[in-house]
Amino acid sequence: MMTTLFRIVLIIASVGTFAVIVQKIRRSRMRIEDSIFWVILCLMFVVFALFPRVADTLAAMLGIYSTANFLFLFTIFILIMKLFSMSITISVLETKLKELAQNEALEKHEVQNEKEEDI
Repeated sequence: MMTTLFRIVLIIASVGTFAVIVQKIRRSRMRIEDSIFWVILCLMFVVFALFPRVADTLAAMLGIYSTANFLFLFTIFILIMKLFSMSITISVLETKLKELAQNEALEKHEVQNEKEEDI
């Protein structure tokens, strides 16, 4: 069972996070595609805070003693999944960057060889 204080803190933190996300989008510091994850996460926490029976039921179904522990476990799981997704994205981008750098080096080498042949 969630205490009233915990529910209030959960709502305030979610609304605060949502406000920061909206501000980042407005200043073009965050892509809308990336922000959707955070907006959905904030909305889920607001739902858990406004309807604590949902979180209580999920905690009981999973055999977790405390609803707060369920929320912490849920948060850790979601963030690990986001981290995994970001790791994949970073790996793809690093591969593309390496290929671009290699192609650029080859082009420079070819241009330099052509100049030497002209001389």
